[in-house]
Amino acid sequence: MNFSKEQILERCNQFSQNTLMQTLQIEYIDAGADFLVARMPVNPAVHQPMGLLHGGASVALAESVGSAASFFYINPELQEVRGIEISANHLKSIREGYVYGTARIIHKGRSLHLWEIKITDEEGNLVSLCKLTNMVLDRQKK
Repeated sequence: MNFSKEQILERCNQFSQNTLMQTLQIEYIDAGADFLVARMPVNPAVHQPMGLLHGGASVALAESVGSAASFFYINPELQEVRGIEISANHLKSIREGYVYGTARIIHKGRSLHLWEIKITDEEGNLVSLCKLTNMVLDRQKK
């Protein structure tokens, strides 16, 4: 990555405006050479009927942070990223607070990126473990 931590976080939070990420109140909070972290509040807006964090909201957090992380390994003027597969194992339930999604690169190829995203609670307990595959595509000329 050729961006500072501050540039990465500013850019991620900026391109989240008027998207699902804004609706879910996902905020990018930390970044490094091989990881990106976002957090999401757990409240009734992301609960399932039993008052627990909805698995779909967890997956939305995972795909958001993993896709954003891939963006910093491509040339955005020539390429774009598409998530093509995501899997999730939900291991712990949570009713309130924040969950944190940390994406770490497993494989960085020219056309595929594979990410592991760990979703944890505020105490660092593993809530969900996700794997995301992103495809890198050439931008279509307009």
